[in-house]
Formats: sequence, C-alpha cells, structure tokens
Amino acid sequence: MAKQFSWAVRVYYEDTDAGGIVYYGNYLKFMERARTEWLRSCGIDVAELADSERLMFTVRAIALDFLKPARLSDNLDVSVGIRRIRRVSVELEQVIVRAGELLCTGQVRLACVDVDTLKPKAMPKTIVGET
Repeated sequence: MAKQFSWAVRVYYEDTDAGGIVYYGNYLKFMERARTEWLRSCGIDVAELADSERLMFTVRAIALDFLKPARLSDNLDVSVGIRRIRRVSVELEQVIVRAGELLCTGQVRLACVDVDTLKPKAMPKTIVGET
C-alpha cells in the first residue's frame, strides 16, 4: 500500500460560503475523496471490497486543524499518509495545501468493519501489505 498519496482538488462555488471561503465541512469532503482515490491507487475499489470481502472502512476518529482559508477557484493538493496500520484500523495523516501553503491538517482513524454487522473485522493482507 502506498505510503504517501496526493489528490488535486479545485474549489468550486458550491464549496464556499457567501464570502467565497471554503465552508469548513467541505474540507472533510476533500479528505474523503482523497482517501477513496488513495485506496483506488492501491488497487482497492471500496464498492468491490464491500461486495466480495464483506468489509468496509468507517471513520472512527478525526481531528482537523484549520490554519488558513481556501477560496473560490483555488487549486488544492490533498495528501494521505499512513501513520500506523493495525489489525482492524489504519491511522492516517491528511494535509491540504495551496501552492505549498499549508491550509489544513487532519488525523483520521479508519476502522475496518463487517458490512452486515458493523463489528470490527481484520483487514485482508492485500490491504495491510508489508508494514
């Protein structure tokens, strides 16, 4: 599994408030999209994973630090980095930057759960890989 991943995002009008500044909840959406694309870049399709392996990832914990605002039409870079992988969870560091300027940081813990019971389920070796 890739240790560092980056995904480009452009800020659209729908992402902003009346002042043209990105609404704080949309940073979570940007990070979610980057995590999904990170998994895809590792050969993991989340819909297929739910279907074939009967497991999915759910956000267990998240903490964000908003440092500077993003604005309408900004080009952002949203990164995903692995902090730690455990048997049923993975801890990630996510960062949003604009032209090298740090805007927001996030620490995310994803839990791997059974689709049907929502109880913790060990991640397959194809996801965990060699750590």
